[in-house]
Amino acid sequence: MASRADNIASNLSLANFSKATELKTRIWFTIGALIVFRFLSFVPLPGVNPLILETLYSKTQGGILDLFNTFSGGGLQRMSLIALGVMPYITASIVVQLAASLHPALASLKKEGESGRKRLNQYTRYGAVLLTAVQGWFVASGLEAYGASSGLQAVVMPGLVFRLSAVISLIGGTMFLLWLGEQITSRGIGNGTSLIIMAGIVAQMPTFIANLFEGGRSGSISGFTIVGLVALLVGLILGICFFERATRRLLIQYPKRATQRGMMQADRSHLPLKLNTAGVIPPIFASSLLLLPLTITQFAGNSVSADTTLGAFVIGLNQYLAHGKPVYMLLYALGIIFFSFFYTAVVFNPEETAENLKKNGGFIPGIRPGKNTATYLDYVLTRITVIGAAYITVVCVVPEWVIAQTGVSLFFAGGTSLLIVVNVTVDTITQIQSHLLAHQYGDLIKKAKLKGRMR
Repeated sequence: MASRADNIASNLSLANFSKATELKTRIWFTIGALIVFRFLSFVPLPGVNPLILETLYSKTQGGILDLFNTFSGGGLQRMSLIALGVMPYITASIVVQLAASLHPALASLKKEGESGRKRLNQYTRYGAVLLTAVQGWFVASGLEAYGASSGLQAVVMPGLVFRLSAVISLIGGTMFLLWLGEQITSRGIGNGTSLIIMAGIVAQMPTFIANLFEGGRSGSISGFTIVGLVALLVGLILGICFFERATRRLLIQYPKRATQRGMMQADRSHLPLKLNTAGVIPPIFASSLLLLPLTITQFAGNSVSADTTLGAFVIGLNQYLAHGKPVYMLLYALGIIFFSFFYTAVVFNPEETAENLKKNGGFIPGIRPGKNTATYLDYVLTRITVIGAAYITVVCVVPEWVIAQTGVSLFFAGGTSLLIVVNVTVDTITQIQSHLLAHQYGDLIKKAKLKGRMR
């Protein structure tokens, strides 16, 4: 028989949304914060000529800058105050996670609970400031060098003053985005940093749709191709929703214990193992490594000559690693598979999980606690990671193959972007449902108290 909580969850609807005042306040706050983020993406850096930036960016497309530009909502293309977005913070958090799993001192901090997590978050912020400063310096230097080599004066007054002002402005923009994300998390709805990244990706959607239908109107893209692309996107979204919510639930049983009535009762629980434990990290790492040679060549400008051995090697490498090429797709798939297993091993430690179960008296039926449990968890995790890595590979490689066959740019609808958008959307909707469910529980408690007073 279904419990009262199950009945409430099944009858949950948006009809009760008008009564949830706190939830509406949180949603409006989140929307306002995302509007502020979009406005900031149009504020250029001081000392930069915004009329030249479009021409400069069009000459550097296809590299890793496209990935950063998508996550920043076009801020890098316009060289705004938030051109780097929250990517330095994401990179710093990944580095801290890797260090926490390898360095004993950081690993002990991770086990200290809330205080340890606060210190690790502080180290992550320091790392984000350092990465933003380094990346900002290279961005400012690249603007000066690339503008001079191409004959386009993108910087009004090149020099040390411009570089320092650009670095300070970019650090301030990134730190403001981190503060804005924390405000969304605490006072809004959903994860603030993830919502900012999703807002940057979704901001590219109108341009993608306009280009798609403009190609259909002009005849450069056939109607059959447009229908096929829409069907592909719908299929990818449905597949992502299914696989991201898929889990392998391991039965955990606890020893019998006495209750208040003197009866012996055995508790049971489940350990959920996500099919895609690594998340969106594998495609981001794989694409960044593959696009790095092309990005270096673009920023090097005329300094790389085809007459030299190094220049010929780099130019040939870029031709093979271009989007849609068989070598690129093969290396992309292998990179995703490698980073899926690597990052899963970083974020999930079977030995630590088995030790925690043993301390709490839990065990998997048929498996001895301790080392045997760790071996079994590693065995199960390896099997489901194979399926998860294959799923991410298909989601990310299929759009690349479509780009090669149709010539239509699907970077907005690429595998990484779709994974982020769908995951953040599902997580936000889940939190909205949790708030509505809590509101219904609050109404039931108020009614129960009122009936008790009347009696």
